[in-house]
Amino acid sequence: MFNNIGVSGLVIILAIALIVFGPAKLPQLGRAFGDTLREFRNSTKGLADDRTEDDKDAV
Repeated sequence: MFNNIGVSGLVIILAIALIVFGPAKLPQLGRAFGDTLREFRNSTKGLADDRTEDDKDAV
């Protein structure tokens, strides 16, 4: 999805985020995004682990 975004595109996105949210909110938004991404990864890993255990039990 983000394979085609170059450095210039990333700079533009960051500049727009800075204008919209302001410099005080950006660290909070980044932290919240990181926490959300970490929770999503943990959930999907848990689902994959459950699936693997189910496959082992079926054999």
